[in-house]
Amino acid sequence: MGQQVSINEFVLDISGDEPRLMGGRCKDCGHHTFPLLSGCAHCAGANVESVPLSSRGTLWAWTVQGFPPKDPPYLGENDPENFQPFGVGYVELPELKVEARLTESQPEHLRDGMEMQLTVEPLYADDDGNEVVTFAFAPVE
Repeated sequence: MGQQVSINEFVLDISGDEPRLMGGRCKDCGHHTFPLLSGCAHCAGANVESVPLSSRGTLWAWTVQGFPPKDPPYLGENDPENFQPFGVGYVELPELKVEARLTESQPEHLRDGMEMQLTVEPLYADDDGNEVVTFAFAPVE
């Protein structure tokens, strides 16, 4: 197989030692967004820069995706026979809350307020044989 590639390099940077979500920060009011927007949703300013977001946070709310999402926009396995359920939740980072896939799908292993760490999850193989990865959060042991 080829190399790992990000599903979207403007959202998920995997070029360093650890994955980083890329968001936006308004230089005028300090408000953060995810993903990066061209303008500030808080003060309506246009002075926004791309910034890496924190890679640790706490689980704020969650559920389990037990069936394949609609395709498109979902790019992963959509055959009900092969689909593997996955957790989905809001993780509160120091900058803001982000909606994300979770590596854990067993409800008894998830609880509000638990510490989470950013990681990557394989999503599919592209036409060049690369493993396309998306971002997810895993419980911190």
